[in-house]
Amino acid sequence: MKADVIKLDGSSAGTLDLDEALFGLEPRADILHRVVRWQRNNAQAGTHKVKTRSEVSYSTKKIVRQKGSGGARHGARSAPIFRGGGVYKGPTPRSHGHELTKKFRKLGLCHALSAKAVAGELVVIDSIDFNDVKTSVLAKAIKELGWKRALIIDGATVNENFARAARNIEGLDILPSMGANVFDILKRDTLVITKAGLEALEARLK
Repeated sequence: MKADVIKLDGSSAGTLDLDEALFGLEPRADILHRVVRWQRNNAQAGTHKVKTRSEVSYSTKKIVRQKGSGGARHGARSAPIFRGGGVYKGPTPRSHGHELTKKFRKLGLCHALSAKAVAGELVVIDSIDFNDVKTSVLAKAIKELGWKRALIIDGATVNENFARAARNIEGLDILPSMGANVFDILKRDTLVITKAGLEALEARLK
């Protein structure tokens, strides 16, 4: 499939062919959902913790005598039914991550790229390599291009000057090709890929 290539100033830089295996699939929500869920679960800290009955700080002395009080035969104030007592079967530190095969993760990334292409939210840019670019200049260029929430994917490395200029622009993310992932692609309204980024993605996903 053909795609127009633009420069950062909005002018045309020709056209190129996009790989159908990466950008020509029919997006499947179930595949995207599984990959995003895998990403978010792996990112979850899992450090939630409550104190159990054996961990709360209370005297182990019997509360009331065994018989004669007319009440229940409680043995400790640390029981879960008391205020300040231990929590019964509460959360403990654990990993929320689960396995997902490399083949399926690659497939999910291809479907995410295809979803942006089908929705008309894919932009191919010639290059973002600049010797000196200021935040104000870059912000003006992005505003003229109409990118409000955009993810830019570059080649193996991101141009340092461009990354520094884009750091304080709200709604703009920049990733190298190896950092491209389903969640970040779907999170942004516009996906911008450089020529170098396209080559690196094709080499990574083939």
